[in-house]
Amino acid sequence: MKIKKGDKVKVIAGADKGTIAEVKATLPKTNKVIVEGVNVAKKHLKPSNANPDGGIVDKEMPIDASNVMVYDAKAKAASKIGFKVDAKGNKTRVYKKSGAEIKGGKK
Repeated sequence: MKIKKGDKVKVIAGADKGTIAEVKATLPKTNKVIVEGVNVAKKHLKPSNANPDGGIVDKEMPIDASNVMVYDAKAKAASKIGFKVDAKGNKTRVYKKSGAEIKGGKK
C-alpha cells in the first residue's frame, strides 16, 4: 500500500467524492484507509461505566484505498505515487505529476 497515515488525499469515488482530507489510519491487510470526515456512520452505544448515558456517535468507517489518491498541494491536483532511489540507496515517495518528494506520512 503506497498511502500512509498522515498523507493528504482526495476521494475520487463514492458519496464523498472530491473531499480532500488526511488519512487517520491504514488497514493494509484489507487494502482500506480511514480518512478524516469521510464515510461517517452512526454508532449506537450502550450505557456503560465510562459512558453512563450511552447515545449515538459519528464514526469514520474504512473506504477502499483505490477510492483515494494522494493530493499534491503544489500542483493543486490528485497525483499517482512513484518512487525515487538516491545514490545512498534510500527510497522516497514522489508525486508523479510534479516530481516533488512527498512530505509527511508516518509508517
